[in-house]
Amino acid sequence: MDNMDSNKNTDKTRRSRYLRLEEANEEAIKGGGTLRMQQQHDKGKLTARERLQLLMDKGSFQEIGKFVTHRSSEFGLEKEKYLGDGVVTGYGTINGRLTYVFSQDFTVFGGSLSESHAKKIVTIMDLALKNGAPIVGINDSGGARIQEGVESLGGYADIFYKNTMASGVVPQISVIMGPCAGGAVYSPAITDFIFMVEHTSYMFVTGPKVVKTVTHEEVTSEALGGAQAHSSKSGVAHFAEPNEIVCLEHVKHLLSYLPQNCEDIPPVLTVPTSNPDGLKLDELIPDNSEEAYDIRDVILGVMDSNSFMEIHKNFAQNIVVGFARLNGRSIGIVANQSSVLAGVLDIEASQKGARFVRFCDCFNIPLLVFEDVPGFLPGTHQEWNGIIKNGAKLLYAFCEATVPRVTVITRKAYGGAYDVMNSKHIGADMNFAWPTAEIAVMGAKGAAEIIFKKEISKAENHEEELAKREKEYVEKFANPYVAAARGFIDEVIMPHETREKCIAAFIMLENKVDTLPKKKHGNIPL
Repeated sequence: MDNMDSNKNTDKTRRSRYLRLEEANEEAIKGGGTLRMQQQHDKGKLTARERLQLLMDKGSFQEIGKFVTHRSSEFGLEKEKYLGDGVVTGYGTINGRLTYVFSQDFTVFGGSLSESHAKKIVTIMDLALKNGAPIVGINDSGGARIQEGVESLGGYADIFYKNTMASGVVPQISVIMGPCAGGAVYSPAITDFIFMVEHTSYMFVTGPKVVKTVTHEEVTSEALGGAQAHSSKSGVAHFAEPNEIVCLEHVKHLLSYLPQNCEDIPPVLTVPTSNPDGLKLDELIPDNSEEAYDIRDVILGVMDSNSFMEIHKNFAQNIVVGFARLNGRSIGIVANQSSVLAGVLDIEASQKGARFVRFCDCFNIPLLVFEDVPGFLPGTHQEWNGIIKNGAKLLYAFCEATVPRVTVITRKAYGGAYDVMNSKHIGADMNFAWPTAEIAVMGAKGAAEIIFKKEISKAENHEEELAKREKEYVEKFANPYVAAARGFIDEVIMPHETREKCIAAFIMLENKVDTLPKKKHGNIPL
C-alpha cells in the first residue's frame, strides 16, 4: 500500500472516530428523547440542561460524566441505557465565580437515582470540597431506581454522607423542581437553603397514597408537600417561587451574598449603594409601646438601598432573617417582628433564627440584630412541645458565633429574651440602643403589679395607683440608661444614626479574632 492510500485510510478512521464522538454528544444532549422533553414542557417545567443554561454564566458550563451509563442487568434495564444516566453534572461560573452543579433529568427513568447516577453527584461534591466552591443541586427525581435495589439506596447514603462532610465547608443549595420523595428528601434537608417552585415541586417522606393507607387522611401532593406547605408550615423550604425562571434567578442572587467557602470572606461591592431613608427612622417607633410597626422598615432604613434579601419569609414571621449589604459588605440580619405575635420568640422563630445564625457563622458573614422582643410565647402548646430546648437553640447559636456581632435595641428587650437576642452577656461585640428602648425583666405594667402589689391593693383608686407605679417603674428601669450605665449598652443613639454607627462598628470589627475552646464539637440542644 502506497503512502497515499495509507493517508486516506488514516483520514477515514479519524473522521469515523470524530463522527462517533459527535453522535455520542448529540445522543447525550437528547436525554430521554424529544417526546419526554415535550412532556416536561407541558408540565410547566424546563429540562435539566435548560435549567443549567439559565443558572450558569453564558458559555461557562463544563460537563463531567456525560457518557456515564448504568450497569444494571436486571428487569430488562440492560436493553435501555441513556448517556448521562439521568443527571447532568459539571461546573462553571455563576456571577463570575466557580460553582459546581448537578441537574437531575426527569426524562431519563424519571430522574431516578442509580448507583452510577449517585457516583456522578458524589464526584462533583468531592471536587467542590477540594476546590472550595459552592454546590447547587437541581432535584427532579422519582426517587431510588427500584430495579437496582440496595445499590441505589447505597448511592443515596453516599450523597448524604458527602452533604454532611461539606456542611459548613462550602455553601450547599438545593433547588426542588419536581418530585422529591422518600429518602431523596434527606439530601436537600442537610443542605443550607432549599428553593421550591409552586405547583410543580413536592417534598415528602411518604406520599398521599401511603398517608391515606396508614392514617386514612385524604390529602393532595400540593397540600402535603408543596412549596407553600413547606415554606409556611414546616419550614423545610426557604423560598417558594412562582416559576422555574424566577427561582433560578433568585438562586443566583442568593449566591451573590455568600463566600465561596468557610475560609473565604463574603464578596464586597466596589461601588456600594447609599441609603437616603435613614431620617425616617426617628419617627418609626409608635408612642404607644403596645402598638406594632414593621421591623423591615428599620432594616430598609439602615442597610444599603434595595439590598435586603429575606430568607424564610413565610415561616415563623415573628422573626425576620435575611441577607443585606451595609456599605457594600454582606451582613446577616436577625430581627424581631413586632407586627406578628408582638415579636415574641416561640419554637419556630427560635429554630429559624438559630439555623440562620449558625449558617452566617460558618461562612464568616457578620451578624446584625434588631431587637424588639417582649419575651417567649407562653402556653401549654409551647411548653409541651419544647420551647425550653428550642429557645436554647437560638441562645446556643449566638453564644457559639465568632463572627462580628452587633445589636441594636429599638424598643422592648424583656426578660430572658433580652439575653438570647445577642446581648453583651453572650458575646455580642457592640450593642446600641435607641432612646425608645425598654430594657427590663418584664413589661412595666406586669412588673408594677408584682412589685407594688400591696400599695395598689391599699389604694382607694387601684387603676390610678397602678398607673402611677407603672410610670415609676418605667423611669427607673424601662429605659436604656441603666443598662448603659453598667456597660451592657455601648451607646444610646438616635435612630437616624444607626447606619453610620453600624458601618463604623463593622469596620472596627473587620479583623476580629475569637476562638472557641478546643473540642470535637458542642452538643447543641437538638
